[in-house]
Amino acid sequence: MYELKQTDKARPIFGDWQETLIWSCLQNVMGRIYVNDTENPVSAAALLGDFCFLAGVPDAALATGAFACAGRDFLIMVPQNGEWGALLEACFGERAQKTERYAFHKEPDVFDRKALAAAASGLPEEYRMKRIDEALFEKCQEASWCRDLVSCYDNYDAYRAHGIGVVIIKNGEIVSGASSYAGYLGGIEIEIDTKPEYRRRGLAHAAGAGLILECLERGWYPSWDAQNKWSAALAGKLGYRYSHTYTAYEVRRG
Repeated sequence: MYELKQTDKARPIFGDWQETLIWSCLQNVMGRIYVNDTENPVSAAALLGDFCFLAGVPDAALATGAFACAGRDFLIMVPQNGEWGALLEACFGERAQKTERYAFHKEPDVFDRKALAAAASGLPEEYRMKRIDEALFEKCQEASWCRDLVSCYDNYDAYRAHGIGVVIIKNGEIVSGASSYAGYLGGIEIEIDTKPEYRRRGLAHAAGAGLILECLERGWYPSWDAQNKWSAALAGKLGYRYSHTYTAYEVRRG
């Protein structure tokens, strides 16, 4: 298994897979591409944060090697097809839990800006929304519940170049936020987190609306991928249209 620096060689392997984390890797913005051969690859893995996308000819060495290179106790591995899925089950056994995720159409003109503005500005008086600056970036890094708002960025300079986000603050404390899990040329992949004791108060909806508006002002597309039905329902509330359900495997270290 080899890390591919000339990432264009892997583009045909991933084909028209509409996944922004793959685009981030192929564009050399964030993440890494691993292949079975650097000159004529037929199998590829796109690795970014907690995600690994596997494409091309199923290759057990690539799958297990990518998991090792991630250096994490937990990795969401997404197979391009059923053959890759069967290989993941064979390689990782009970360590791989099969699950479903929800994809949404990427439609830049679908958003109702007035509705989003109303949602973002409708917070109770004790809350205020603020764009993530360097100080808030560092605060997000310190708290485990909201670390994924910025965790894929090495530093604030990288975040400022390829990321954007907002947080909701109460009494000087971050209680919810929406940010770029990752960035690619022309957009971001959205991450939303709320502190457990502040959930079910509409804060995620407000933060999501605020972030989408920030992206639209910048000319970036705010892509959404849902881990569960709650996230899928929030996406619909914000204006996204459901596309399809796909299979992923949550793989844990033995």
